[in-house]
Amino acid sequence: MAKIFSFPNPVNETSARIVAGGAVLMGIAFAVTGNGWILVALTYGFVARVLAGPTFSPLGRLATQVITPKLSLEHRFVPGPPKRFAQGVGAAFTITASVLFIAGAHGASQLVIAALVVAAFLESAFAVCLGCIAFGYLMKLGVIPQEVCEECNNFTPRSLQTSSL
Repeated sequence: MAKIFSFPNPVNETSARIVAGGAVLMGIAFAVTGNGWILVALTYGFVARVLAGPTFSPLGRLATQVITPKLSLEHRFVPGPPKRFAQGVGAAFTITASVLFIAGAHGASQLVIAALVVAAFLESAFAVCLGCIAFGYLMKLGVIPQEVCEECNNFTPRSLQTSSL
């Protein structure tokens, strides 16, 4: 059971960027249309990925099992804990948007998702993971124990590294 509810470590950054791209597309679709079913799918995806990586996430499985293997490029692998934290931030945003949506604050819900879209776009297009950067700073502040990610002790923000999809 613990293996089912685990998160990959390391994470294929190509797959992570593809998932982020899918979140961008779904987020834009929700922000533009206000369709609650898109928000349900988006929220489910983030929660599923936090709990079990790509195992129960249709978008995660599509990225890791279909799209990424077909790409003939050098894949970069990055530590899993910061990516899981980033998925948790995405889950927090989508759950907040869902609560707002259910409460009838549709515009506020769309704004929350628009902010999520910006972060997911940065990850997808430029490999700049805002959640991962926050994770690194939280580790430096001692909020997240060093043992959570030994590889992260020498954390360098993605924006200072070169990366290509």
